[in-house]
Amino acid sequence: MSRNEFLSARERMLVRIAQTRDDASTAGLPHWARTEDGRWTFTSDGDWTGGAFVGQLWLAHLADPQRFSKSDAYAALARMLPRAERRTAFKGFGFYHGGALGSILLGDEMARNAALTAARSLAQMFDPKLGLIPLGQDAEEASAVGLAESSIDSLQATGLLYWAADQLADQHMEEVANAHMRRVLEIHVRPDNSVIQSSTLDPETGAVRRTHTHKGYSDVSTWARAQGWGMLYTAHAAMVRPQEPMWRDYAKRVLNWWIDHVPGDLIAFWDFDDPAIPTTSRDTAATAIAAAASLRLAAALGRTDGTKYRDFAERTVSKLVTGYLTSIGPGDQRPPGMLTGGCFTRKQVARDIDTAPNAELIFGSYFLFECLAVLTGLVPAGRI
Repeated sequence: MSRNEFLSARERMLVRIAQTRDDASTAGLPHWARTEDGRWTFTSDGDWTGGAFVGQLWLAHLADPQRFSKSDAYAALARMLPRAERRTAFKGFGFYHGGALGSILLGDEMARNAALTAARSLAQMFDPKLGLIPLGQDAEEASAVGLAESSIDSLQATGLLYWAADQLADQHMEEVANAHMRRVLEIHVRPDNSVIQSSTLDPETGAVRRTHTHKGYSDVSTWARAQGWGMLYTAHAAMVRPQEPMWRDYAKRVLNWWIDHVPGDLIAFWDFDDPAIPTTSRDTAATAIAAAASLRLAAALGRTDGTKYRDFAERTVSKLVTGYLTSIGPGDQRPPGMLTGGCFTRKQVARDIDTAPNAELIFGSYFLFECLAVLTGLVPAGRI
């Protein structure tokens, strides 16, 4: 796709963001929307996903400050603030995109303070016996797993911790981020470089009791979003900590696995091992995460070594835009700018709020919009 085509897709998404902002003004924060009509399911405090929408609003303000004021992002971020000190590793996702992003892009102090509060709380959750930050008693999956539970998803803590360590010149926070990264990757990246989602640890010794895929097809399958989180946060670490070759190595390994195994049309199935492929669900959200990870790794590797990953990101974004991003057309009642085809999970053990197998997922839309922001030059590659 050309830059103008990426700009057109960005504009479509801005229309959707504005509509979502207006719909959310009295309802909470968006979680997922029905593909048929774009109607959102909202949560009062954002759950683990709400920071993605706040992140969209920061980027939207950067793109069009007349249409999107800072107060839009402030109002959405305010709804998330009760989560800042809850014991959940997943708040790293929300407060990086909802808070740190506002500080990085716009120098916003309210956003910075909210993100630092969450980061300090995350660092305090580190368990030396486990060698990592456990999911935490307030994590959205806590009712289905034990307290000495980890997952590749918990790498969501690291982006926020690395940013906060830089902001505060805090060596302890840096050490927590590094230890958490190492241990989570050691447990969850298989020898073939595919990723398993979850693990149960011994609370006294930290030994791994079992690994399993909590939200995928089976305990031993490769759930697309698990691979996605592994790619995103290793690539992010490679970008913000270029002096650490371990993160670059991990990022290349898990991204190359994705590139080698994703279908020819570049849109991942919800689980790479579902025997119903090709008639099972796709997951555009995991696919958008893969594109964002590729752009981060391309920035970390530089113009020459990163070309492979930049090209893969561009091709992936093109497939998402042409195949799954709604536009205004005859007889189409859906709002323009929806990223359809997202699969939260098909696993029956999921919370009712997470069982949408074909929907717009707010975090998938965020990552596609972030990619478009980078590919159109709104945000320099390697900045976020």
